[in-house]
Amino acid sequence: MNEIVRFAIAQYGSQKKLADACGVTQGAVWKWLHGQNEISPQYVYAISRATDGHFKPHQIRPDLPELFPQP
Repeated sequence: MNEIVRFAIAQYGSQKKLADACGVTQGAVWKWLHGQNEISPQYVYAISRATDGHFKPHQIRPDLPELFPQP
């Protein structure tokens, strides 16, 4: 289970509300949560905002340091 997505869902109150905030379907959030899909780079900043900055982009996709370098 993706703990960052779990945290973001808790912040918003539901998978559907998080999906609406990120501009994706609830099914996409479910797949992120259960590790069936990686969070696409285009949604990394939306997830970071959904956590009120608790998780930074480089923490969400550490496998993409060229796109999301550590500060």
